[in-house]
Order: sequence, then C-alpha cells, then structure tokens
Amino acid sequence: MASGKRIESVFCINHPRAAELEQLFRDIVRSVAQDEGAYNKLNKEKNNNKYDRLLLNFIQEKFNSLTDGMDLKLHGEEKKRFFEDVLDDIKGLGPVEQLLRDPEVTEIMVNGPNCIFVEKGGKNCLTPLRFIDREHLLSSIQEIVGPVNRRIDISSPMVDARLPNGSRVNAVINPVALDGPYLTIRKFPENRHSLEKLIQFGSITAEIAEFFRIAVQARLNIMISGGTGTGKTTMLNVLSEFISPESRIVIVEDTAELTIHKGRKNVCRLEVRPANLEGKGEISIRQLVRNTLRMRPDRIVVGEVRGEEAFDLVQAMNTGHDGSLTTLHANSCRDALHRLEAMVIMAGTNLTQESIRDLITSAINLVVHLARFRDGSRKIVEVTAVEPAGADGKIKAVPLWTYSPDSVSVKDNITGEYLFHGIPEQTRERIEAQGYPLPEMLSTQNLK
Repeated sequence: MASGKRIESVFCINHPRAAELEQLFRDIVRSVAQDEGAYNKLNKEKNNNKYDRLLLNFIQEKFNSLTDGMDLKLHGEEKKRFFEDVLDDIKGLGPVEQLLRDPEVTEIMVNGPNCIFVEKGGKNCLTPLRFIDREHLLSSIQEIVGPVNRRIDISSPMVDARLPNGSRVNAVINPVALDGPYLTIRKFPENRHSLEKLIQFGSITAEIAEFFRIAVQARLNIMISGGTGTGKTTMLNVLSEFISPESRIVIVEDTAELTIHKGRKNVCRLEVRPANLEGKGEISIRQLVRNTLRMRPDRIVVGEVRGEEAFDLVQAMNTGHDGSLTTLHANSCRDALHRLEAMVIMAGTNLTQESIRDLITSAINLVVHLARFRDGSRKIVEVTAVEPAGADGKIKAVPLWTYSPDSVSVKDNITGEYLFHGIPEQTRERIEAQGYPLPEMLSTQNLK
C-alpha cells in the first residue's frame, strides 16, 4: 500500500459524511467480533495469505448489507480507502497504521483523538487523520500494551511499550492526560544506520568514526548523551558494530529497542518487568544490571541510565567489564557527568563526593554528545575524554572534538566544521596499551 496521507478517509478531519462513515465503521468492526461463524473462519486463516483476502471480502459484504437503502454515495477510491481503514483497525492500530508503514515517518505523536502529528525529515507536521473518539484511541493503546505484558488504566495511567517491529511506544491516559489519551511512537528504521551512512548524513566525520572504531575495540567505556530524539540509540547501535563477534554481550533495557543482537549469537537481552495488578513482581533495571554480573558478560550495554542503576553500572565498569556502553539524557558532555554523579548519589551508597567522582572517572572513558538542529539534522557536537578530578575536586572533561556551526547557516541547512583538539596522553596510552595504536591523522590538532 502506498505511503503518505490519505485525504478521503473515515479518519480524516472534516470529511463531509464523517458521522455516517464513523457509524458504519463501528458497525462493521463490531460485526466481525460478533459474527461467530465468520470470526472462526477468519481465525483459522490468520497466519496465512488467505486472511487478508477473506477479511476484506467479509468487510465488503457487511458494507453492502449495511448501506443497502442508504443514500451513501462513495466513489471507487473513497470506498477502497474506507475498506483499508477498517482493515487497519481490525488488524492493527487504526489510523496510525498507515503512518507506521510510511518509511519517511520517524515519529508519531497523537495528542488526543483529533490531533495526530508526525515527524518527517526532522520536522513535525499535522496530519488530517484522527481517531473516532477517545475510546477508539484507548482501544488502539490497549492493542499495543497487551501483547507485551504491560497495562494501562486509572491506577497506572502511563506506560512504555514496544511494537513487534521494535518501535518504542509511550502512552498516557486520564486522569494524568487532561486532553488525552496521548500516544507517542518512535519508529526505528528497518535497516540499521551504519557509520558510513552517518558520515554521508554529516552527523560525524570519517576521522571521528575511525577513532570510535579504535576506542570500542580497545574496550573504552563510552557514555552517549543528548536530548530526546537526538539519535542516542542509533549511535549506540552503530558503536556496537565494532564489538568483536565472539564477545558475550548482555543488554539491559527498560523497553527493548536496541538491535545489537542482529546477526550475533552470544547476546543476552534483559527487559524490566512492571508490577502486576497487586503491585508485586516488579523487576527493575537496577536488579537487571546487578544480575548481568552473574552472566559472565564481556560487555554490558544499558540502553539508558535514569537512576540508581548508574551506581551498579559504574561498579561493573570498574570490576573488569571494560568496553561497556550506555546512554543518558543531558545537555552537554559535562552535564552528562554531573547527572551521572547525581544518579550514583541517589543509590544511597554513603560514599563521599570525592569517592563517587573517583568511581566515575575510573569507569567512564569517553562521553559522546549529540544534538538536533533546527533544520532537523542530528550531529555529534562534542566528544570528550574523562580524566581524574583536579585540585578543585571537579571531574576533568577534556574535549577531543567540538562541532562549530557556521554563523551564516541558513535556516534549513545547518553547516559547520569539527575542530580537533587532540587526544589526551592518558586516553592515548589506554588505547595503545590494548594493542591499538592511533593513526597519524589523530595526532594533528585543529583538524577540520
């Protein structure tokens, strides 16, 4: 089915026959569930190629039966799109299903039943699509969270989940969502971005990419920071490509979305479990991080550190699990280190601030910061080496590369250059001690 918005649809805003089409839509969807004979027949064919055809025939039969005698004149294309909308609702997530199929859409943002935005090319735009009402939207949310053993209700009105294709989902309902329900779907490309692709996009230079390859192979611990939608998960996936195939990787995530496991055998994936209806059975990300140490990992990858688990991760990095990777939300490399320090304090370790900073500087070797620009582009804007605290007690964040945007950049095309500040001696020694000498091109400062 072709991608892109459809303008003559039961889910489009201001359709001239919207009320009649909505009621017809409800009646057809309800009839599929209530017609036991048809339901059983369809269910038998659910996993083969006949299912779509049989379901479409059933929808057409019901449409003809229900519209007999009605003055509802739809031309061929309108009728086809209406059938597609019903199919999308029965098989998928209603009006957002076509957006999930559109390869240009990277994010879907539903602000209540009548307002659906998408992100394309790094920019947000309003679509003409909508859900019939709040109950219709809530039904689609329940279709998402049920299969992954998550729940959303009045007592638990927020949920993180994932779709079968790996897309990340967040949903919020009343009483928290005042005009909701709200649904946000972060799509991930079917084909993973490679480092070469990021170079083509201008998100990174060949010199920085080569340094990352060496840093990962030399088992430096790397933390990736940035705001929402800056590409942290993509960068984490890309860096994982340089981990040797024989390495045993244990991945810990709040909601599974990393694709490090693709093509690898020695990978274990762990995902948190929320509490059940009785408030029991929760397995936190901190518990999972602790458990990784019993699984004989060569590398530990935590999708995102958000709280107390930061202490357990830096402990692991300091106890022979070099080459670990993680991400966190922050505004700069230095801010990322401050946030990590605050998270370790949250764990209630009774360590002094000096001891915590020593723990962090021994654990984290590199911080990579990404940003999203007004033209929709995402770039690495800072690569920093972490060194022990100085006389002032503060952790040293030594810049390796910084991105400098041109002051004359036009609105829709940000340009700039990367300034190379050199590789600190301690970082160079750490890398070369692992048998990975740095190439000559990484020895010259002010490299553009």
